[in-house]
Amino acid sequence: MMMHLLKIKQLFSCLLIGVLAACATSPTGRSQLVFMPDSEVNSMGLQAFDSLKRESRISHNTASNHFVNCVAGAITREMGGEWEVVVFEDKSLNAFALPGGKIGVYTGLLDLVDNQDQLAAVIGHEVGHVMARHSNERLSQQAGTNLGISLIQAVAAPQSALGQTAIGLLGVGAQYGIIMPYSRLQESEADKIGLDLMARAGFNPTESIRLWQKMDQAGQGMEPVEFLSTHPSHASRIQNLQANLPGAQQLLQRAKATGKNPHCTR
Repeated sequence: MMMHLLKIKQLFSCLLIGVLAACATSPTGRSQLVFMPDSEVNSMGLQAFDSLKRESRISHNTASNHFVNCVAGAITREMGGEWEVVVFEDKSLNAFALPGGKIGVYTGLLDLVDNQDQLAAVIGHEVGHVMARHSNERLSQQAGTNLGISLIQAVAAPQSALGQTAIGLLGVGAQYGIIMPYSRLQESEADKIGLDLMARAGFNPTESIRLWQKMDQAGQGMEPVEFLSTHPSHASRIQNLQANLPGAQQLLQRAKATGKNPHCTR
């Protein structure tokens, strides 16, 4: 009943704002309000990624780059398009994906994961945010048309206050001292999309459970886990993943039957 009322409310909102915003449907069937043209959001993602590459140390470790590109390549082949993947030399347990086909993985995360499947769970989750247009949705919720144009321009100056807001809405604001966590709904959606995506690529979805357990354990230390600060781990996350595992396992069986069997090593 509550879900039915929520859908009616979302549809009514779309009708009210129809002139200013576009009604969209996420990969999970959820109604969304999006103001920003995807081309502009993609441009913001490209600018943000270029800034990160200029200001951050890029890893040239052959084994790490091969491992990350192998996993990310298997995931992104399920989506199509061209993707750029960069490994950043940083101890943070972090990764991100940006509109425009950009993926960043931090070496600290590589030290945490035990295998290709756990890394696939993180990358699948991050790509899930992009597939569901969460950056566009967040920008649309925060900005009207005029401010939206300002946010697009502000990405070129990430140290400015408006630039930090724009970068944060894209999902990488922690790098510039601002944290804008995704909503619980968006996180759950990215979990579901990521779980299915990794399974379709031939990775074992059960390892997503172990990955989030390891993240929680790491977060109990003295130092905060950046990935968990920007991607809050709710108590229901593992429970929701477990509930979606049967469907993901079926996707994995189909993937294996078609010869998808990644062997990403480091």
